[in-house]
Amino acid sequence: MYSINHQYYVYILTNKKNGTLYIGMTNNLERRIYEHKNKLIDGFTNRYGLDKLVFVENYEFVQDAITREKRMKKWKRQWKINLIEVDNP
Repeated sequence: MYSINHQYYVYILTNKKNGTLYIGMTNNLERRIYEHKNKLIDGFTNRYGLDKLVFVENYEFVQDAITREKRMKKWKRQWKINLIEVDNP
């Protein structure tokens, strides 16, 4: 018997220093960032030019990633900035 190792990612994008922040979740970070950078997705990130990855966390279980994403979206902006600066000074 074998086990399949899944990875899920919660990430934050921005467009510039002190710019708009976007929090997302995916199971394929490389593909998702490519989609953002090449404006292949209509919506918020495309409209605001959000294509700079400034933070990422990985999770083994999808529900953990979904829960984290939802919680982070409710955070105050400064909490998000603090998290980014600790990981990406």
